[in-house]
Amino acid sequence: MAAQSNSALPENTILENYRIARPIASGGFSIVYLAYDEYGSPVAIKEYLPAGLSLRGQGQILPTITPEHVNLFRYGMKCFFEEGRALARISHPNVVRVINFFRANETVYMVMQYERGRTLQEHIVQRKGEIKENFIRHVFVQLMNGLREVHTNKLLHFDLKPANIYIRNDGIPVLLDFGAARQTLITDAPKLNPMYTPGFAAPEQYKNRDTLGPWTDIYSIGASMFACLSGMAPQAADQRLEKDRMQPVVKTFKGKYSKDLLEIIDWCLEMDYLKRPQSVFSLQKAIVENRIPEPQRPSMLGGFKRMFDDLARPVVRDGEKPDSMK
Repeated sequence: MAAQSNSALPENTILENYRIARPIASGGFSIVYLAYDEYGSPVAIKEYLPAGLSLRGQGQILPTITPEHVNLFRYGMKCFFEEGRALARISHPNVVRVINFFRANETVYMVMQYERGRTLQEHIVQRKGEIKENFIRHVFVQLMNGLREVHTNKLLHFDLKPANIYIRNDGIPVLLDFGAARQTLITDAPKLNPMYTPGFAAPEQYKNRDTLGPWTDIYSIGASMFACLSGMAPQAADQRLEKDRMQPVVKTFKGKYSKDLLEIIDWCLEMDYLKRPQSVFSLQKAIVENRIPEPQRPSMLGGFKRMFDDLARPVVRDGEKPDSMK
């Protein structure tokens, strides 16, 4: 089945004790709705509906799945459900809160806390790429506290980008829309259209997926910081693998931002995953201390190895150094 655009659920559709108000985001893998619970409190509901495997027309409730895609659709649904279960265990101010997940309408729904604010992408568009360095440091140091918590729970985000970084009205950044389940689905079904975002996806998401790890999300962090500087995504990693036209950020934005920050972004955007920061803590430490550590090429790395390097480390807070750095 070729990829198509699925119609959202009709307004006022009832899902368990939630009432659908309207769709607020959609993509090739899912649709996100604004909904209200029985007390009238707003929530965000994410519906598993991969466009390459299912089709739902205007006004319909149930998706149509052709027989040859049933097993793959159900496998992806299982991965999505398990991802919701894992995220529900995470309670962190910088990670979207999953408050419920359930099966209905022959698919799966993930209910999340509704946040008020705007995405980093909206902020970038409004500022046309002219974003101050202090803002970038503030957002990403705090955001990485949440990303560390995610990695601690044996999860990777896989779809970090400005559109999935939410800035709450109180200025606190929140990680949204995890792509772990969709990455699993792609890995097991290479015929599906890619569900990652060009420019923000690391090179190992295109191939050599046995090398995926925390450094994969770190590449996306670097790409998101690059977008704050330039107003756009960097050259897509698969294109860089063929012919890398990316100029070092330290050269392109020389004089506009500190050399330290620019070097850190270049470090995150290394094509060789072994040359990037190997843990979120090491990246946070570099931003706080304004320096990149001496290169140390690790050996026998792969998959999730060394994911827990920073579990016992103190959390870095915005504008504050942990005890080990004072």
